[in-house]
Amino acid sequence: MIRRHRDLYEVEVLCAGNNADLLIQQALEFEPNAVAIANKNLYAKVQEALEHTDIKVFAGEESIADLMEMSSIDIVLAAIVGFAGLRSTMRAIENHKTIALANKETMVVAGSIVTEAAKRNQAPILPVDSEHSAIFQCLIGEQLGLSEKSIAPIDKILLTASGGPFRGRNREELSKVTLAQALKHPNWSMGRKVTIDSASLMNKGLEVIEAKWLFGVEADDIEVIVHPQSIVHSMVQYVDGSIKAQLGVPTMETPIQFAFSFPERIESHLPRLDFAKYPTLTFEKPDTETFRCLPLAYEAIHKGGNMPCIMNAANEVAVQKFIDGEIGFLEIADFVEQKMQTAPFIPTPTLEDLFETDKAVRGGCC
Repeated sequence: MIRRHRDLYEVEVLCAGNNADLLIQQALEFEPNAVAIANKNLYAKVQEALEHTDIKVFAGEESIADLMEMSSIDIVLAAIVGFAGLRSTMRAIENHKTIALANKETMVVAGSIVTEAAKRNQAPILPVDSEHSAIFQCLIGEQLGLSEKSIAPIDKILLTASGGPFRGRNREELSKVTLAQALKHPNWSMGRKVTIDSASLMNKGLEVIEAKWLFGVEADDIEVIVHPQSIVHSMVQYVDGSIKAQLGVPTMETPIQFAFSFPERIESHLPRLDFAKYPTLTFEKPDTETFRCLPLAYEAIHKGGNMPCIMNAANEVAVQKFIDGEIGFLEIADFVEQKMQTAPFIPTPTLEDLFETDKAVRGGCC
């Protein structure tokens, strides 16, 4: 998107976790003021590749957070996967930046703290997830804005899910699935962690919690509905029975572009939706008995406090264990449930409490 609209946007900072090669490639193309690589072991590689340029090179998660203070930054695309994205996003909010939020875990683990900080610092949060962008677009003209209590008569939010690669399978079949099968998403191209979350429906559970905080609704007013074609990205139902939906081809480029251009819409090169290619759009209820991560997410948000943080940390650990071949696919939910039952509960956590919770769950203390 930036590549096609260089007249509108300038890249000031680029950050990466471990993908030094892509960071170097994009730095050479977009010539930012600075870059940062979270993995300090890769600093020398990035520094050497960019030493012939004027680009400043930093390393470590704290450096990424520090860069959010740069006065030349107007909008931050918060796309660091997992809990790791919280610190830099909070720093950006504290420095009054507009946040294009692609990291759902930030809202999952610290939704109350993040939304209060955004309001206090007048830092708009614009959703980048396709589902939340769709909800946002359906609410435009109906409410004052994100992170405010809705003034529109909303009956419920209908959050769509593709169902992932294992839609329709039973627990016996899921007990035998492989990592390669879990990574074959039928509609979307995403990173490994997000793709596995989609297969387990945990991704949808995280999105329910994110939607609660973004749009000021209760979790019970958010209904997940499986829509295998991924054309209807989400819907809002109002109290008069009317439903607004946002439709489009399944691509992340559209919500990213909308977050960057809001409140305007700018031209896109993407193919337009051809309804003749989708003569049937279907919808069904999720199988929450087989895909237990979704009800666990509802349980976490109903419990409140640091429970969503416990759930998220446990899920990140479990997904990595599945990737490493240490546990089976169904054991992801088992692992998450066990941690939710045994980790210390804090009803009103501070931000530091959440960092300690995340560290403790990952450390296996409970």
